[in-house]
Amino acid sequence: MAHRAMPAAQSSTPPDRRILAVGTITKRDGRTTTVCATEAGVTRSTRPTGGAR
Repeated sequence: MAHRAMPAAQSSTPPDRRILAVGTITKRDGRTTTVCATEAGVTRSTRPTGGAR
């Protein structure tokens, strides 16, 4: 059985890429704080660690 060559990859310019969001989660003193930054702004939420009880 003959092996067929794969077609060459088409060269193209890569799409412009940018970070959409960055965030951090911190657990301290029984509380979880989540901070997320996007192009639209920064949000923060704080809740008891382990969810609602």
